[in-house]
Order: sequence, then C-alpha cells, then structure tokens
Amino acid sequence: MKTNSTKAWILAARPKTLAAAATPVLLGCALAYTDGTFQWNPALLCFLFAFSMQIDANFINDYYDFLKGSDREDRLGPERACAQGWITLSAMKKGMIVTTLLSCFWGLLLLKYCGLEMIPIGLLCVLFAFLYTAGPYPLAYHGWGDVLVIVFFGFVPVGCTYYTMAHDWTWNVTIACAACGLVSDLLLMLNNYRDREQDKISGKRTIIVRYGEPAGRWAYLILGILAVGLCSFYAFNGYLWASLLPVVFLIPHFTTWREMVRIFQGKALNGVLGKTARNIVWFGLLLSLGLIL
Repeated sequence: MKTNSTKAWILAARPKTLAAAATPVLLGCALAYTDGTFQWNPALLCFLFAFSMQIDANFINDYYDFLKGSDREDRLGPERACAQGWITLSAMKKGMIVTTLLSCFWGLLLLKYCGLEMIPIGLLCVLFAFLYTAGPYPLAYHGWGDVLVIVFFGFVPVGCTYYTMAHDWTWNVTIACAACGLVSDLLLMLNNYRDREQDKISGKRTIIVRYGEPAGRWAYLILGILAVGLCSFYAFNGYLWASLLPVVFLIPHFTTWREMVRIFQGKALNGVLGKTARNIVWFGLLLSLGLIL
C-alpha cells in the first residue's frame, strides 16, 4: 500500500460504516414524509453531514487509538490506517481537520432550514467525535461508548433530521430515536465483545470488560429485542405497519447472535460484524417502510 494514497484514505474512511450513519437519517426522512413535511434539500444535507461526521470519527479513532497503543499487532478488528502505516500521523491530522470543517460546512447550510437553535447540536457532534477517544478522559475507555452511540446514532440524527423539515418533535420521533439508537449499538457491542481481551490489556473498560463475556453475549440479543419492542408502541398511534414490520428484523438478528455465540472469539467475529451492519440497515428499512405505509 502506497503511503497516503487514495486507496489508503478510502480504507481509513471505512466506507462500510456509512450504512450505519445513513440509517438514522433515513428514519428521520420517513417520519417527515409520514407527517407531510419531507423536503429533498435538507434531507440530502442531513445525509452529507452524517457521512462526513462518520468519516471524521473514523479518522479520529484511527489516530488516537494508535497513539494510546490500542491498535497493537494482536488487533482482531479491521486494520487501521495509522497502525498499518498506510497514512502518516501528520497526514491523518490534516484529514481530521478537513472532515471536521466539511461537516461544519454541511451543518451551516442546514441552518437555512432549521434555524440557529441547531448550532449547539452540531458543535456537540464535533466535540464528542473527539472526546470519544481523545483527551485526558476518553469516553470510550471508561464505558460511555454505548450511551454515546444511542445518543449520536439515535436521538441526534433521527430527531434532528426530522426537525430540520418539520420544526417539531413528536412521540413517534422519540420512539424511532430510541429504537434506532439501540439497534446501532449492536455494532459497538459486537466490537467490544470481539476485543474484550485486548481491551482489558489496553485499559479500555467497556461494559464487557467490566462484567464479562456473558454480559456482552446477552446484551447483544436484548438490544435488538428492545428496539423491536419499542416499535410496538406505534400500534397505539395508528401506525400498525410500523409496529409489525420491524418484527421481521428479529429473524436475522437471532441468527447473527447465535453465530456470534458459536464463534465466541477471534477474527472470525469480523464476519458477524458485517452481518450486524446489514441487520441494522434492514431494521431501518423495515421501520421506514412501516411508517410510510
């Protein structure tokens, strides 16, 4: 791999993770469409903001996990650009600056549709992208990762996407935010399940490091069940399909969980990671379709 090449930057951006960034925006758009407030321009800007923020977070995690010594030779997850020498540290710093500024640019364009009240939310997105692995108290190393995923892959993108178009917040939005956040946390839960031994050595105190392998095993299964259970409340608001279609998600979710338990440890869990990402997209599509129907 040529250092700092285009291919190296594409791999560092981890394009497969963009599906997880797109799912909550899709749900926000479906909610707006249901309420008759969907607009193409702000929807496109929300997708662009989500994509650039996801890439920014990937660059930041790549850089600071390498500095903290977390990306060692025994790493089980997908290879990281700085650790592999694909991208130099100075170049990654510049990449972080570019993606941060690009995210702020898309956010500024969104102000035309949602108003100045969204500025603090945008700033928090940027701030916590850094605080996740950077600073004297990196949140991911102290067990806050799951909370941040639920907030920044659930409530913030789903709710803010809807708000930019509807200028409102409803119980239907709250349910979708919580369900999407829980489902999105499946990726982090699986990552932490796979890396539990390495995280223990690195001093990364995730839920699984704190409470052991069974905690991660059952939390993965329960997160998906809770997300579908939340969708059942849509039936009380007259959205029957939105309560029924997400149930289909439990089939691949349970199958993937059983595969995770069977494999138990090692790099083979990366295959389950891909299936988990696929399941998250399926959940988003099923719930979005249910809301629209």
